Amino acid sequence: MTKSIAGKPTALSRRTVLKGAAAAAGVAAGSGAITGFPTIWAQNIKNVTLRQFGTGVSNLNAVADKVKEDLGFTLQMTALDSDAVTQRAVSQPKSYDIADIEYWICKKVFPAGVLQPMDVSKIKYFDKIVPIFVNGKLTPGSTVAQGTAPHTVSFVEGKDAKTFAKQQTQWMTLIPTIYNADTLGIRPDLVGRPITTWKDLLDPAFKGKASILNIPSIGIMDAAMVCEAMGEVKYGDKGNMTKEEIDKTIKIMTEAKKAGQFRAFWKSFDESVNLMASGEVVIQSMWSPAVAAVRAKGIPCVYQPLKEGYRAWGGGLGIAKHLTGLELEAAYEYINWYLSGWVGAYLNRQGYYSAVLDTAKQHMSEDEWGFWMEGKPAQKDILSPEGKVMEKAGAVRDGGSFTDRMGAVACWNAVMDEDRYMVRKWNEFIAA
Repeated sequence: MTKSIAGKPTALSRRTVLKGAAAAAGVAAGSGAITGFPTIWAQNIKNVTLRQFGTGVSNLNAVADKVKEDLGFTLQMTALDSDAVTQRAVSQPKSYDIADIEYWICKKVFPAGVLQPMDVSKIKYFDKIVPIFVNGKLTPGSTVAQGTAPHTVSFVEGKDAKTFAKQQTQWMTLIPTIYNADTLGIRPDLVGRPITTWKDLLDPAFKGKASILNIPSIGIMDAAMVCEAMGEVKYGDKGNMTKEEIDKTIKIMTEAKKAGQFRAFWKSFDESVNLMASGEVVIQSMWSPAVAAVRAKGIPCVYQPLKEGYRAWGGGLGIAKHLTGLELEAAYEYINWYLSGWVGAYLNRQGYYSAVLDTAKQHMSEDEWGFWMEGKPAQKDILSPEGKVMEKAGAVRDGGSFTDRMGAVACWNAVMDEDRYMVRKWNEFIAA
């Protein structure tokens, strides 16, 4: 038996009775990996292929390989950039079974009716999910950050609903998997001075050596952090700007571009790594693992904590509307497996955060957990999931502990009421 949101026992388990041949055999729910399941499940599951797509951040070959090993079925992964993910999710709903998408993208995608709400009584670790995704607060005393905070698009009222609920319900849009608190990456050997604020991105001292992320719904938030730090724009809500606020923000960024401030505008992980590793850029929007990738090349690179705080993002797994039967049960099994610890530890070792911390901790050494999650100095060299040295013994993670970083989130990536207007103005800025 599992528990519903209200804590009352329910007859639904995380593996409901399988449909078709499996249902005829009366296959009941179980626990753990696929090993030990009734023969009918084991025989049929080998023929299942789930098609997943999302960004390259979390569509990882190692995860697909481990799914095959642990669960027995095939997971086909396709990695796209965020804008392409949004477009495919809405326009090609039959081309995928699992959507691995960010929460700001969910705000655009879920109302289109291409994903099915998920029953949390089937999610084994629901009650262990980090509360940011349930009520918006890291701790009971936390302030909810601006922007499209995940909890605002996490729930709907029922199994056929398309509009977001204002409170927690039994039906989730996405099951959270990955998130982080982002800031600026810098080359400490080349910037020539301490970097303490978002406004340093537009310091003329870095003319021709700065870069910003060119995904409108993310880049605009970095731009807003910069403009607010400069004292040039005071936002009512950075995550839901008025047209006037958008205009002011884009005007400042365009003037900086025309003055030659930016070396490039990047869209992919590899682009950001190459820009920083080459020294063409010394300060830019960046993702934590990209900073680690630069350091892995033996090049100094820091993910710099800034006094105004971090810009956060999060992603999760959604199930396509068309999925039914054995494939649907396999999708739930996959999601439960995803939260069971192995993937969480894999993500944590890359500098991201996992949605269920308790299970991830069980798959990490005490030293790894201390470094990545508690802000403690590494006792031994810290290794990547592939076994490469990421940090030397004695190193401390940039920004400190999980609580320090996620507790200093100022805003989330966002989809605004004036989204179309913002995207048009952003594209004008890039083309200027």
